[in-house]
Amino acid sequence: MYGNKNILQISYPIFLGLLAQNVINVTDTAFLGHVGEVELGASAIGGLYYICLYTLAFGFSIGAQILMARRNGEGNYTAIGSILNQGGLFSFLLALLLLGLSFLSARPVMRLMLSSDTILDASHTFFSVRVWGLLFSFISVMFRAFYVAITRTKVLTLNAIVMASINVVLDYAMIFGKWGFPRMGLEGAALASVIAEAGSLLFFLLYTRYAVDSKKYGLSIRLKINLSTIGNILSVSIFMMFQQFIPLATWFVFFLAIEHIGQRELAIANVVRSIYILVLIPVQALSTTTNTLVSNAMGARASDKVPFIIRRIALISLVFAVVCALVMLLFPHGMLSVYTNDTTLIEEAIPSLWVIAAALLVAAIANIHFNGVSGTGNTRAALLIELVGQTVYSAYILLTCWWLQWSVAACFTCEIVCYTMLFIGSQIYFRFFNWRQARI
Repeated sequence: MYGNKNILQISYPIFLGLLAQNVINVTDTAFLGHVGEVELGASAIGGLYYICLYTLAFGFSIGAQILMARRNGEGNYTAIGSILNQGGLFSFLLALLLLGLSFLSARPVMRLMLSSDTILDASHTFFSVRVWGLLFSFISVMFRAFYVAITRTKVLTLNAIVMASINVVLDYAMIFGKWGFPRMGLEGAALASVIAEAGSLLFFLLYTRYAVDSKKYGLSIRLKINLSTIGNILSVSIFMMFQQFIPLATWFVFFLAIEHIGQRELAIANVVRSIYILVLIPVQALSTTTNTLVSNAMGARASDKVPFIIRRIALISLVFAVVCALVMLLFPHGMLSVYTNDTTLIEEAIPSLWVIAAALLVAAIANIHFNGVSGTGNTRAALLIELVGQTVYSAYILLTCWWLQWSVAACFTCEIVCYTMLFIGSQIYFRFFNWRQARI
């Protein structure tokens, strides 16, 4: 179960699933880069604001995923359906709450942080449409957790195709006004993303209804809240929710700091971040696989296999990272030209691309070890490691970007600092803590 072939079989569909989710952000950036610098910068701020909210559901789903994977490893399959049902219900109610709060608070919060009125207006315009996607993505992420937990990840491949196809086609049509659609620009990008997430959820619902053994996994729709089940999920996921939210919040701080340097710098940072997210997908997919396989091993009382699992996946992750880094180093103009035809912006962005190539190599190792910590079920320890790492990361950003106003490339070295801290914290956990006895 822990050989290279099995690891890749599990990771590949996860990779495609993550690719689909990130295709939304990458496609928005790529198309809007050909519209204007204001739109490019605004999609970064508005998009990150949305992603910060989305990570709360993603963190909750990872906690549910850990529980479902543990029950899967134990052979207690019918308990999985209750976790999925109650997790989906809680996620939808959370989406409704955040949707309401967002309409009341988004613009005032952005006003406090942004120095440019132009960027503020455009960012809020993008976010006010994009935020409706919460109603769909918060439930979709629970289905993703279910399929990852039972290691039936091929369905994520199909979902990725559906979601990415809808987004790419509608982005092109709505942003530029093709095929009879009005030219909507920034709002078109946001609306296309919302429709793509709705399509993703519809696919999950239909596939689960017709292709999954509902009786085996205890799948049924129950609208009555079971506080005991939700409490059990939250006991694991509450730390994951903070753990997922904190890095995106610090990303938001990073972009706010860059925005204070200048509009051109913000556009460069958004383009480079979009590429960075794309090349990180193989690492993230393997990290999710690490989480699942470690949790399954712990559930099967095979904790002695955990170090081997982590080492094996870390090596595979590093190989993928080296390949991606070489592509960035050898073909920077080709990668950047996808996002903009401004030759000056491309030349100014190349040094930042080189920096994130180096950061990717560190992330490839650090992310695997860090997700191994979560996979043992000790999400409290994972949150503590994350907090320490992100505190150092935020201080570094404020010093280099906000106060000293270094170049964008120099500011991106914060990624190397962050992942180094995560790796050190993970090593301390596995070497000095009694993680083998973790029970959830």
